[in-house]
Amino acid sequence: MWKQVLLCLPLLLLPMHAVADDEYDEAIKVYKAVGASSKLFDSAYGYAVFPTIGKGAVGVGGAHGPGRVYVKGKHVANTTMTQLSVGWQLGAEAFSEIIFFEDKRAFDNFTNGNFEFGAEAKAVAVTASAGGQASTTGSSATASAGQHDASTVGMYQNGTAVFTVTKGGLMYEAALAGQKFTYKPV
Repeated sequence: MWKQVLLCLPLLLLPMHAVADDEYDEAIKVYKAVGASSKLFDSAYGYAVFPTIGKGAVGVGGAHGPGRVYVKGKHVANTTMTQLSVGWQLGAEAFSEIIFFEDKRAFDNFTNGNFEFGAEAKAVAVTASAGGQASTTGSSATASAGQHDASTVGMYQNGTAVFTVTKGGLMYEAALAGQKFTYKPV
């Protein structure tokens, strides 16, 4: 098992490229154009958007990506998502993610570092995917044919709603994963 950890470690140590403003704008545009996520922009207290999260695994996996936090459409903080997973998994993928905060309580929970995700099982091939998640904070499901024609499924669970869009890759996993977020006000 330690060999898999050592193989995946370089993925987490690779410097992430600076994400340009237009990449954030493009990711937000995608989520505003599809499914249930489009309806949440007007009613949510705020949201965190991650234009590109890179993920790789061979038994043990890791994922990492930069993001921004918005309240009522205004950029208020920068964030990063780091994930470690253990289980049957193999491959690599890139995806974007958005987390909506229904109210100030959910937003404060995120900014205080009390935000977590749990077990997941999904299959991803190139830019088509289907998946499901279950954790201590609720459950969600995703499906997409590609970045620009994605569909989203899910609503608020414990004050948050999470949506992902696969950008590319080839990955299979049935793993336990934990995501950790940082929060740095601007």
